[in-house]
Amino acid sequence: MLGNSDLKITPLGVGAWAMGGGGWAFGWGPQDDADSVAAVHAALDAGWNWIDTAAVYGLGHAEIVVGKAVRERTAKPYVFTKCARIWDENRQIGKRLKAESVKKECEDSLRRLGMDTIDLYQIHWPEPDEDIEEGWKAMSELKAEGKVRWIGISNFSRRQMERIAPIAAITSLQPPYSLVSPEIESEILPYCAENNIGTLVYSPMKSGLLSGSMTRERIAAMPQDDFRQRTPNFQEPLLSRNLALVEVLRAIGARHGRTPGEVAIAWTLRRPEVTGAIVGLRSPAQLEGVKGAATFRLSPEELAEIEAFRNR
Repeated sequence: MLGNSDLKITPLGVGAWAMGGGGWAFGWGPQDDADSVAAVHAALDAGWNWIDTAAVYGLGHAEIVVGKAVRERTAKPYVFTKCARIWDENRQIGKRLKAESVKKECEDSLRRLGMDTIDLYQIHWPEPDEDIEEGWKAMSELKAEGKVRWIGISNFSRRQMERIAPIAAITSLQPPYSLVSPEIESEILPYCAENNIGTLVYSPMKSGLLSGSMTRERIAAMPQDDFRQRTPNFQEPLLSRNLALVEVLRAIGARHGRTPGEVAIAWTLRRPEVTGAIVGLRSPAQLEGVKGAATFRLSPEELAEIEAFRNR
């Protein structure tokens, strides 16, 4: 169950970030919509029952693609999306948490998705910080109006969660979490456990870096509008260490017929506070390298093996 909600979710859910395509500040390069739809359908066929997207992914495009994929299926998955990022006619992204904006963004998302109700509506980023209380109150009003079923947040600190909790119960938090970004372990995960807040971790493979299929050559050949090549973990000196970590994951996975990506995702799911992991998909073929993580469990010895590398 996801936090205080009635949503019983599978361990893995579809991440639609890359489905937004290229041509915007945080795009993953060109993406074929037919591949995106097919990837969603393949995941649903594999038993996954939720999709996570956001208004800003592709500046509205990912929501349109997700809506199309869901409409083509009789059995409907849960659909989660996010607000608090807006854009103008020049495709410049802004940060807004004023009540009027939150409510308009919800209406826009409902229209793009072709839905009457959003299963989980989330504040994408707690920015501007001074407006998080106003934004969260607007979210609670959307829930009361039936526009959204449950409300959550993404990228909030413990202190920010403490500030908004008296306004309305927090159903879920969506933080980044992976072997190379473990920061939430100290404060965030314990707070979520104490307060019955579900945790949907994103980038468990660090944007594909830990998938086992990422190489220096592939990174060098990425399109100019793929944001990943501009991030520290995809550049030296961190890149060499990260690729060496992948080889540790590959060795562990080989013993079980699992990919490095499945080992990386399973590592995030080992924490009882983690309700589910968001796994980005761009094609049905990618499903084969990740779906096994839902049932794969790392032994104490394998966890120690990974930790030994991290402490080197």
